[in-house]
Amino acid sequence: MKKILNVREVKQLPKNSDFNVMGIVSKLTRRKDRNDNPFWEMTVSDSTGDLEGKVWAASIWWNTQGGDKFPIDPDNCGLKFEGSAVELEGKIAEYREQTQYNFNGVYYLDQTDYPPHMFTRHSPVKPEQLENAFRELIAEIQNEDLRNFVDSVFFRHGLWEKFRVWPAAVSLHHAYTGGLLEHSVSVAKGARDIAKHYADFDIPVNMDMVIAGALLHDIGKTEAYSIAPVPQMTIAGNVIEHIALGYSMFMKYAELEHLDSDIALALAHILISHHGRREYGSPALPATPEAMIVSAADDLDFRLSYWKYQIDALNSQSDVTDFLPLIERRLWRGINPK
Repeated sequence: MKKILNVREVKQLPKNSDFNVMGIVSKLTRRKDRNDNPFWEMTVSDSTGDLEGKVWAASIWWNTQGGDKFPIDPDNCGLKFEGSAVELEGKIAEYREQTQYNFNGVYYLDQTDYPPHMFTRHSPVKPEQLENAFRELIAEIQNEDLRNFVDSVFFRHGLWEKFRVWPAAVSLHHAYTGGLLEHSVSVAKGARDIAKHYADFDIPVNMDMVIAGALLHDIGKTEAYSIAPVPQMTIAGNVIEHIALGYSMFMKYAELEHLDSDIALALAHILISHHGRREYGSPALPATPEAMIVSAADDLDFRLSYWKYQIDALNSQSDVTDFLPLIERRLWRGINPK
């Protein structure tokens, strides 16, 4: 019997290691190489992380439902791999000085014996702890109309049931059940503390707007993503994106709740500018202290979460990651201060 590893354990293996891993197929894309041969880019996920790899033309796909095992053609087998549980046989290679995971055998598992939900990831913070922190942040808003508006958006218009369990992304950061709530609480707390710091240095900051803007900044992700049972991007998420979706949702709520027009404008500016740069998807750049603070807190929360995601995946012999194009650098584990 081969030992089945989890994703984190696989990522800690040295190059040239063989491995077996189980998880959910969270992404599967068919491509062709330079010789016109098909291959697949596959991401498999479990409760410890995501593993991206290649399934080359010479790899064998198997159906193991019902206790039998027979080879299948992934293009013509009638099975839906995305969102399903699989076992992978693989080998760790190196390509252009980057670690590459090659999946040489793909086993479609019996989904009754291995239900996909057994592999799903959840926020490491308890749901009740996150909800309490979220409600406490709303309670800190001094302006009664604004406090009631934020409370209404989440708890009286039905958004909370999705918001509390939704992912904040499909990979890389907070890409799990409860990730959106965890990220929003973290951004709001970080933004609040940054605002307090600069208020002490005579920068006029509206604390209410910072907290409200931070809690609302990613509401569009409830329409941009889905859980089925792993995070996936919806059609609207692909063609409109969460910032535009969130702005549209916010303006609808502002009209329904008769939110003051000046407050609505300032909050809308935070929502559409929170990615900080146009090339990152924001149609406007942060132009107020509140928008700059929320954008900075959002970016920092993403980068620190991404750092942890990458460092957790390092094998024990490495202190520095491969080059990461997304953030244009390698990441370092850092020293362990004594």
